[in-house]
Amino acid sequence: MHTYLDIHPEVAHALQHGLPVVALESTIISHGMPYPQNVNTAREVEAVIREQGVVPATIGIINGQIKIGLTDEELEAFGQAQNVHKVSRRDLPYVLATGKNGATTVAATMICAQLAGIKVFVTGGLGGVHREGEVTMDISADLSELAQTNVAVVCAGAKSILDIGRTLEYLETQGVPVVGYQSDDFPAFYTRSSGYQVDARIDTPEEMAAMLKIKWDLELNGGVVIANPVPEEYALENDEMERLIEQGLTEAKAQGIKGKAVTPFLLAKMKELTGGKSLETNIALVLNNAFVGAQIARAYADEVR
Repeated sequence: MHTYLDIHPEVAHALQHGLPVVALESTIISHGMPYPQNVNTAREVEAVIREQGVVPATIGIINGQIKIGLTDEELEAFGQAQNVHKVSRRDLPYVLATGKNGATTVAATMICAQLAGIKVFVTGGLGGVHREGEVTMDISADLSELAQTNVAVVCAGAKSILDIGRTLEYLETQGVPVVGYQSDDFPAFYTRSSGYQVDARIDTPEEMAAMLKIKWDLELNGGVVIANPVPEEYALENDEMERLIEQGLTEAKAQGIKGKAVTPFLLAKMKELTGGKSLETNIALVLNNAFVGAQIARAYADEVR
């Protein structure tokens, strides 16, 4: 694995000594937010994790090598770089073999985190079954990755641009626990509730850590969705967001935007249609997920000692 992985010394030291580490994706930097908010948010997220006594490990691909933990200079370069590949499971071999730069999605970040030995991963929102997925079969690889890769994903639910009901049905079929952190409702990224319930509710990092350990001790392979709603003061209104999402989806269809280009298009469109409020919400929920994820990673490190 050392041929493919370049683990930052700080991260390597933490992993070798059983100290808590939280994985972070790089797609949010290259494809999720505009510059400079993307780089500023990435640095803030790492700072929140450090404040909890946990080591952050932002994951990305630079010159065909998987970086487990980016330097400040590498973060800045990612934030400004053009034509960075959006890398999921299927893309990893090609991007590595051709020496390209790539930003890892939820699925690819989970794979890289597992290769490095990191068990907790913080992101913004989960991918899922797209609206009209029963026709297009457009289903995020995040879901199949959760079925097989032993990494817990702390997120603000699934992105509200998706078909959340079908996304939850898919996760149930794959045996992936969907756990609400201090919440009975499954959040929808910009909003605190999607109208769907979680499988179970857990209120403390220690209980969550115990559940993760038992799951993997029993060799029940696959991840866990830890659904952490956006803080109330930053949540957007459900009906208004639904109207704007429908408008964005109509525009995407009219422009022939498909596949993995849909999500970045819709995130940018939501920012435009909400006058920037959706970006504020996006940043707030990521920071909140980082805080909760760091606490869970610390509790998990204690649990497995």
